[in-house]
Amino acid sequence: MSKSLLVTGASKGIGAATIERFFYGDNDVNDFILLARESEAFSAFLDKLAADNPHGKKVHSYNIDLADRARTVGLMKDVMAEHGKVDLLVNNAGYTSPMSIQQIEFADFERTIGVNLYAPFTIVQELLHNGNTFELIVNIASTAGMNGRPGWLTYSASKAAVITMSEVMKEELAIYGTRVVCISPGRCATDLRKTLAPDEDPTTIMQPEHVAGVIEMLQSDVGRFVDSRNLVVRM
Repeated sequence: MSKSLLVTGASKGIGAATIERFFYGDNDVNDFILLARESEAFSAFLDKLAADNPHGKKVHSYNIDLADRARTVGLMKDVMAEHGKVDLLVNNAGYTSPMSIQQIEFADFERTIGVNLYAPFTIVQELLHNGNTFELIVNIASTAGMNGRPGWLTYSASKAAVITMSEVMKEELAIYGTRVVCISPGRCATDLRKTLAPDEDPTTIMQPEHVAGVIEMLQSDVGRFVDSRNLVVRM
């Protein structure tokens, strides 16, 4: 049976790597729902998929800033009307602007929480409200949500909340046959990581495709044997 995959933060990093894993792999995912802010990177990624589609898979893209909750609510209605279901959901989109506690602007704290926590909650809740039942939900947190660092207050707080939220989702949605897994990557060579650690050499740390490989495994037959409330992925 053909399945659908929705990925947020789909233009680059772990999101794009996850899409490529399923898009070029031999699997039963045929309908791809990509959410990201409008950007040259997103356009270029979509062009790449359109030009090289060996399995004839369907790609649908939506430009959205997930900090806009009202827009996110409306978009989930559109997604269900267009696609009918979302079997696999990867809540990957993230935001941060590292600052010391004295410098944090409350509006920026709100945006961090909005993108990193409220958005995945809203996507799951609204799809449920519109009659969807998931096979698998993967929420991308971070080891920063397990151990805070100076300057990372807003990011660490948001990711700690994602870990706990995922535990509740796991328990509440099990009745529908939905598996919920929270992944906490360690140091990974994404643009977000460059913001957090600008002086770090990205070639020396984990790459987005490594995390994507873990997500692919979770969706496979062996993935159902992975029972983890917070799966730490790091070198």
